[in-house]
Amino acid sequence: MIKNKYKVVGVMSGTSLDGVDVIYVEFALDNIWHFKIIHSETVSYNSSWEKTLRNLVAYNIAELQLIDNDYTNYLSSIIKDFINKNNIQTIDVICSHGHTALHRPDNGITYQIGNMPTMAASLNEAVVCDFRVQDVELGGQGAPLVPIGDKLLFSEYDFCLNLGGFANISTELNHERIAYDVCPVNIVLNHYVKLIGFDYDDGGKIAATGNLNNELLDKLNSLVFYEEDYPKSLGLEWVNENIFPLIDTFQLETKDILKTFVEHIAIQIAKEINKKKQGSVLVTGGGAYNNYLITRLNEYSEHRIIIPSNTVVEFKEALIFGLLGVLKLRGEINCLQSVTGATKDHSSGKIYLP
Repeated sequence: MIKNKYKVVGVMSGTSLDGVDVIYVEFALDNIWHFKIIHSETVSYNSSWEKTLRNLVAYNIAELQLIDNDYTNYLSSIIKDFINKNNIQTIDVICSHGHTALHRPDNGITYQIGNMPTMAASLNEAVVCDFRVQDVELGGQGAPLVPIGDKLLFSEYDFCLNLGGFANISTELNHERIAYDVCPVNIVLNHYVKLIGFDYDDGGKIAATGNLNNELLDKLNSLVFYEEDYPKSLGLEWVNENIFPLIDTFQLETKDILKTFVEHIAIQIAKEINKKKQGSVLVTGGGAYNNYLITRLNEYSEHRIIIPSNTVVEFKEALIFGLLGVLKLRGEINCLQSVTGATKDHSSGKIYLP
């Protein structure tokens, strides 16, 4: 489907479990790609779905396949409601990331639920989804996939930093795009703040009142992952094995855990972006609203930290998965060897027609 304009529904669900991000966006190609987000919405998970998604790594494959079917139907209903609510008449394609259930690329495994072909039939629209599997089959990490969108839509920034469940960055190095996961963010902060009855630490206000535990901070900063070279990516499994058990041995108050982990995040991100001289860093994802985290990052960073409009902060990943789907329809590269470590650049994702 080669043309210069596409109207697309982009759908994203991240590891921080904030909900399902859905956008309606127009992409236009005029030597470079432009975008205009027309409608956007985040649909929060109910307690049942949140519990199921939080524990996906505990299910066997047969159980995951049943959940996959239910989640595909659930996503389809969210998308259908979004289309009807906004009276959307023209859709070239629906591009959906799904939700990561398993991600162990070093073992050749990645599994995103919500990517079944029934979605196309249910919505009576073309769907592009399941973007990670092919990259893992080609020896890549299957993540991060957003950097091609950073390159095509946000090239004016020296770094694109996403603060979601995990922090990941992308940048140009030696005329190639590189990107990798840096450290956990909201997947850890939200886990601990929920223990005291909140969904998230609003503005980082609770973390700001805590006391820094230097021993825990040193142990977090000493984890082997942080010494590994890119390409590299993180998943919930790694957090369950390396982060939660370490933090829990200290038996700290929640505010002290939050303060110490925010400091850890700021140190790890600054260590990566300070490898370049002073420049600009575009910050998106829910962590961009954590004022305390941004303050600490500014303390360690030598760069200008730029937070864009709320729409871009909240929906950048849904936006870029929309673009990945368009590139797949066009048969163009949407997954970079330099980012994931795959054997070649490629056009990833599956196309399902109604």
